[in-house]
Amino acid sequence: MTRRRHPLRAIGIALVVIWSIIPIYWAAKTSLQTENDAHARPTQYIPQHPTFANFKALLSPDSSVGAGIRRSLLNIVVECGLATLVTVVLATLAAYAFARMHFRGRSVLFFAILATMAFPPYTTLIPLYRIMSDFGLVNTYLGIVLVYVSGFLPLATWVLHNYFASLPMTIEEAGLIDGASRMQVLWFLLLPLARPGIISTALITFLFGWGQFLFPLVLTSDLSTQPLTVVIAALQGRHVVPSTLLSAAGMLAIAVPAVLALSFNRYIVNGLLAGSVK
Repeated sequence: MTRRRHPLRAIGIALVVIWSIIPIYWAAKTSLQTENDAHARPTQYIPQHPTFANFKALLSPDSSVGAGIRRSLLNIVVECGLATLVTVVLATLAAYAFARMHFRGRSVLFFAILATMAFPPYTTLIPLYRIMSDFGLVNTYLGIVLVYVSGFLPLATWVLHNYFASLPMTIEEAGLIDGASRMQVLWFLLLPLARPGIISTALITFLFGWGQFLFPLVLTSDLSTQPLTVVIAALQGRHVVPSTLLSAAGMLAIAVPAVLALSFNRYIVNGLLAGSVK
């Protein structure tokens, strides 16, 4: 019975992989073609005359579309980078407190924070917009970063809590006996041991932030703060943009998360598994 499952499992995995790769392949193919080749009949499944002209147009300082893409690329890097930094710092302190310190209401507060992950985030979109508007945080880096941090912090706290809870208490006790403060124990003893969890948390937070669309779409209406995902979606409405140029912009958008996921795959997988199993 077990032997019969292997072919079905392999077929299922192959279908999922093919289904996921086809859109990426099609965008990559189109980004390397001219507009005429992209719409030629019969369809060219492999570019006969590949060109990087679309990418050059996006990165050219003389292109109006390229200027918007470059600005939005800077925006998304700044917003995701700041949100990741703040989230990791706050999650590290919160996770350490929940895992190592004993205070009244610790369990209730911890599970209350985790319970927020059960609510669909888009149910808070309108209240968040009202709050951001009242405080003048719409179309600002600070507003986007605060929204990202509030959304990513519960998951980051849970992952790092598992890491700190898995570390031996004897390490912390030895540091405290030697006269170190809790912050010194955390900084010099526990953080080096929890580095895989911190790296995986930072990567997941950054990737989640990179893929956000609806929140920045609502909270940013100006190119000075709009991230790459919003600008690419709005290109077709602002300009008559060729499909080849849009495909090149899409490939630029997925390049950064793809490189991070492939380069740090070991940290993401091993970090999450170690933090959840130990």
